[in-house]
Amino acid sequence: MATFHFDLVSPEKLAFSGEVDQVDIPGVEGDFGVLAGHAPVVAAIRPGILTITAGGKHEKVIVLGGLAEVSEKGLTVLADVATSVAELDRAKFAETIAGMQESLKEHEGSELDQAIERLDHFKSIQHQLNATAMH
Repeated sequence: MATFHFDLVSPEKLAFSGEVDQVDIPGVEGDFGVLAGHAPVVAAIRPGILTITAGGKHEKVIVLGGLAEVSEKGLTVLADVATSVAELDRAKFAETIAGMQESLKEHEGSELDQAIERLDHFKSIQHQLNATAMH
């Protein structure tokens, strides 16, 4: 399988840089996979789990929004937050979700809609993490 260069960057760090076989990205308009030779594209990403495949190994990274750009140089993801699933404190993540649920009372109108959408993304990530733990 042909490889391509992939950089995953967050404001805190360069989370990943190297040659990969495939990257699966949680896009705002739907999840999509990138392989070598992918057409150039810029896409917004939603909170979710990004999967990096290299050398037959899969690395899962939680991203909380950002942009993905595919060019002739490879793929670059500029993530608002990027945390390896292996490094994630699941108890703290569950506490964050509980806090988000509690704070819904403080919002109304379009702010409430945005807060619910973000909470749904976090719950989806938590569900994927729990489903992955069973395999």
